[in-house]
Amino acid sequence: MQTLSITFCNNCALVIRNSIGNRNRVNLSLISSSSPTLVCRSKSKSQTDSLRVLEWDKLCDVVASFARTSLGREATKKKLWSLDQSFSESLKLLDETDAAIKMLEHGSFCLDLSSIHISLVESGIRHAKRRLSLRADQALEVASLLRFFDMLQLDLKAAIKQDGDWYKRFMPLSELIMHPVINRSFVKLVEQVIDPDGTIKDSASSALRQSRERVQTLERKLQQLLDAIIRSQKDDESVMVAAEIDGRWCIQMSSNQLTSVNGLLLSSGSGGGTLAEPIAAVSMNDDLQSARASVAKAEAEILSMLTEKMQDDLYQIEVMLSYSIQLDVINARATYSRAYGGAHPDIYLPPEDGVESLSAGENSMESNLSSEKSLPRKEWLLYLPRCYHPLLLYQHKKGIRKRRETVKVHKPADTVLSGTPPIPADFQISKGTRVLVITGPNTGGKTICLKSVGLAAMMAKSGLYVLATESARIPWVDNIYADIGDEQSLLQSLSTFSGHLKQISEILSHSTSRSLVLLDEVGAGTNPLEGAALGMAILESFAESGSLLTMATTHHGELKTLKYSNSAFENACMEFDDLNLKPTFKILWGVPGRSNAINIAERLGLPCDIIESARELYGSASAEINEVILDMERYKQEYQRLLNESRVYIRLSRELHENLLTAQKKINDHATKEKRKMRQELTQAGSMTRSTLRRTLQQFRASAAQSTQSRKLPLKRFLKSVARWFVSSLGKKATVLKVEQSKKEILVQVGIMKMKVKLTDVVA
Repeated sequence: MQTLSITFCNNCALVIRNSIGNRNRVNLSLISSSSPTLVCRSKSKSQTDSLRVLEWDKLCDVVASFARTSLGREATKKKLWSLDQSFSESLKLLDETDAAIKMLEHGSFCLDLSSIHISLVESGIRHAKRRLSLRADQALEVASLLRFFDMLQLDLKAAIKQDGDWYKRFMPLSELIMHPVINRSFVKLVEQVIDPDGTIKDSASSALRQSRERVQTLERKLQQLLDAIIRSQKDDESVMVAAEIDGRWCIQMSSNQLTSVNGLLLSSGSGGGTLAEPIAAVSMNDDLQSARASVAKAEAEILSMLTEKMQDDLYQIEVMLSYSIQLDVINARATYSRAYGGAHPDIYLPPEDGVESLSAGENSMESNLSSEKSLPRKEWLLYLPRCYHPLLLYQHKKGIRKRRETVKVHKPADTVLSGTPPIPADFQISKGTRVLVITGPNTGGKTICLKSVGLAAMMAKSGLYVLATESARIPWVDNIYADIGDEQSLLQSLSTFSGHLKQISEILSHSTSRSLVLLDEVGAGTNPLEGAALGMAILESFAESGSLLTMATTHHGELKTLKYSNSAFENACMEFDDLNLKPTFKILWGVPGRSNAINIAERLGLPCDIIESARELYGSASAEINEVILDMERYKQEYQRLLNESRVYIRLSRELHENLLTAQKKINDHATKEKRKMRQELTQAGSMTRSTLRRTLQQFRASAAQSTQSRKLPLKRFLKSVARWFVSSLGKKATVLKVEQSKKEILVQVGIMKMKVKLTDVVA
């Protein structure tokens, strides 16, 4: 038996600890609607207003739409909106998203819970807790949930059997999937007694089968009885049919005329007809009611038995319900991140006392221009290459889907779908920067840039991939504060200006050294001189003691100069195409924006005297500043062009180098192969030569031995052909017994004595 201890934590979830030592979060509001309401940590008005102007709620809805269950969608929106994660929790959320994406890419796992009615599982748990009998559909969905986790566990075990490292790769989802204990006997029992359509099977119990058979028999007899009564009637003016009304079989007549049917008048039909229950059918209808009550009783007994079985394992089923909702939330984040081409963000925890300042040389414009593309990723405070605004990208994809559906219905299949996609922006803010001032023309994309960065920071904190490239690097922020108004509005009243000041004041009081602050058109809405002075003071305040990073857009040229007196400031501007008189929506870093109004007016054909007068009123100093800025933009663009060109050359040289290395490797491999081949040929030739010499030598030796043998045989025959030979050393004649030609000796016998003598001692 497991012991439980339950404690509350800050993010409004229950922490369940069991005796095994596992730690799991179970959100009470997701398990039972009757649970006590848990109130999340309240946000300040400035936080709530910031999330609203950034349209974070809309993005939460988009991500939640990828959840497959109603409870999963609700939990996804609630968790994303809270934004109360600590840094370690954000890392865990990203690990969960990573694991889900790996499972989806693996192809063997189904994380889609759409086939399970989670709300029925929830209501079934609630019934079991209150000791109320389950409904058949509730029991079916509980069994489906158990089968879902059982299949997930089997799929995970199969993947681990192929490669044991998959368990670690799928963490922390591996633990979440393997932790529940599946009661397969309950699943089997539900399958035995309930059909997939929710009907209790006749085989569930003998009492149920007998009661249903009796109901069928009585209904058949009643139909036969009523049909016989209807056929016996001669009234052609009235149409009679057998019908079941409130569980009793009767005759329905199309007119209110009295008939010869002997029965009880039940009521008048809605169409002006008459309902009558024949006397002969009353008893059978009563029996039918009794039989149906027996069926209901037998079905209730079966459902009561299932409820008792479920109560024995209710804790594990509650855990699985919680895990299924958690899994649905994780799957929603992962599916959204994949669908929109997101990248895993490299989030890091900035120091509480702010980012360390770089040296003066590193903060100079020349240094930024020369090193912004070569800095290692960890040297950036914030780095988001090719970052999309998620809601703009969502609208674009939604528009494509609508056009595709329209094409399918109204247009030929080969119609080309078109739509201008949103333009991604590159964000690269180096360490030491506390305030970024973005200038540029109206509708140039300044506000979109602020929102893109704010939404990316919230997405990373919430466990979502950011819509940028893989090298994205984002600081973890405790809060995001934004003061973004309607920059397209032509009327900014004093009350609107006061509202912006009040919002900025709240942001100043609540922001910390780990907060991201986004200010749109700071200092606008009042006298330009006062607005510029106020904007400079506000930004200097944030630079000295405010947030981790403040990004501000402005039309006030005076704010551009802060960079040259304070190393904590940096400039950027939205690029403007002077030739086509429209913004390009690209960011130029390290360059302040210049005024384009007079030049645009000149290109649009305003009279020359007006243009000259405007330039005189604007002042030569301002014109010179604009020229300097224009030169800087040209230098920047030229630098970027040369940088891109150098990258092309570097890429080509790398490809050429790789091709040369490949060619060299092929040459070396060919030379090695040829040497090996020559060695093999020489070895084979030597082997063949040795073999030939060996055979020749053997043949020669055999021939020589044969020649010697041929010479020896006649001598033996000759010596043995003579009966007696004279042995000179003995001075006597002897008989030759044996010739040992190799020793040049002869065995002879003289009388009874045998001896060996030299071949040279024998004389005929």
